[in-house]
Amino acid sequence: MDLGIKGKIALITGAATGIGEATARQLLEEEAVVVLNDTNKEQLEETAQKLNEIERFSGRVYSYPADIVSQSDLKKMHDYITSEVGVIDILVQNAGISGEQGLFHELEDDVWLKTIQTDLLGPTRLVREFLSDLRTGGWGRLVFLSSENAVQPYEDELPYDAAKAAILAFSKGLSNTYAEEGLLINTVSPAFIKTEMTDELIEKEMKASDKSKEEVVENFLNEKKPFMAIKRRGRVEEVAAVITFLCSDKASFVNGANYRVDGGSVATIN
Repeated sequence: MDLGIKGKIALITGAATGIGEATARQLLEEEAVVVLNDTNKEQLEETAQKLNEIERFSGRVYSYPADIVSQSDLKKMHDYITSEVGVIDILVQNAGISGEQGLFHELEDDVWLKTIQTDLLGPTRLVREFLSDLRTGGWGRLVFLSSENAVQPYEDELPYDAAKAAILAFSKGLSNTYAEEGLLINTVSPAFIKTEMTDELIEKEMKASDKSKEEVVENFLNEKKPFMAIKRRGRVEEVAAVITFLCSDKASFVNGANYRVDGGSVATIN
């Protein structure tokens, strides 16, 4: 299927691994030009080199290390993209952290501030920096990564829950402002995807419980994800496929929506 994004320029944050890298691959398959961003410079360069070595992707992969929390980093990245690549048409805001876990009475302000800085203010600053690009030309796509936690919060992840819920509100509000200009804004909310972030959580539980990886995953699904009808961890490619659709010309009547890629984990219909 031709998604109508050949030659479009996409910026993907948090793109060195996981969902970001998988999204880059799928956009490249659709013949888009992709700029990868991450804070881990070494890992980012390795991913960019790996993708550029694929003949059909060669010459369409760029990278720039920057922290989306830093407005000065964002300005430097914007200047680089403008001079070396062009004006972006697509922005996928994937960068983020899970933050420190613990019950409410165990978490001090610094934990809240770090999570909110990265998962809410970072995306806010990113959009502020690149909004002028996305409003150029009468066609733009902006996709935020939220989480099932935004609508089904977990008691030991409240800073992350709150930040991701705020992203849903931020995305919906923005979508009401710019749609008539051709800029469509949506959100994707994954749950329990096989990424480095969830691998770390599983490894932590393995050490604490002396259980195998398979046992930890099974217990997590039974205890934490009782409504997940597809009893397994999701794959990054499955999330990337939904993101890629929302970045495409085929999603021309989709705006202000939240697409859950959660295997049925969220219990409600909203």
